[in-house]
Amino acid sequence: MANHLNGYIDSEFDKSIKLLNAMSADVALRELLARVVTLSVEALKRGNKLLFAGNGGSAADAQHWAGELVSRFNFDRPGLAAIALTTDTSILTAIGNDYGYDYVFARQVEALGRSGDLLFAISTSGNSKNIVRAIKAARDAGIGVIGFTGQGGGAMAELCDVCFRMPSGETPKIQEGHEFLGHLICGLIEYEMFTDAKG
Repeated sequence: MANHLNGYIDSEFDKSIKLLNAMSADVALRELLARVVTLSVEALKRGNKLLFAGNGGSAADAQHWAGELVSRFNFDRPGLAAIALTTDTSILTAIGNDYGYDYVFARQVEALGRSGDLLFAISTSGNSKNIVRAIKAARDAGIGVIGFTGQGGGAMAELCDVCFRMPSGETPKIQEGHEFLGHLICGLIEYEMFTDAKG
């Protein structure tokens, strides 16, 4: 393999390792994880649900995490109430056409969300207008908000109950951090919800 390709690969590995090491050493991050898992388990046990929203690669995260909860993660167990607000093209295009793209998630939160639910809002910049509007709609409806952003946090930093800010300013690395945390949260929720099924 050409040296310039090896250099690029080495650089990406180094950045990913530094990202995970920084996250692993962050005591506050572990406390936030415990809080989010507790809030999620309490909501699900009450009969509430978890809503997920994000743009682009973050939309894929929203669908991925909802899928892990509805189906399974580490072991077989009953499905958990989770909805990705990124998947229904008829709804998304109708709202985009009738109200504008900034409202594609907020309108769904208004329609599907109930007090006591939780919204997982994902934006690498923390400033995506449709995510910020969804957060405000959740606030109005008595829905808690868990945010996933980059280092600065953007507008979301002050709007979320919990905001996970990845220790990076690079979009791909922020997304890698989000994906790791999403898997960790799904695994912890499953573990806490189904004590008797633990292997």
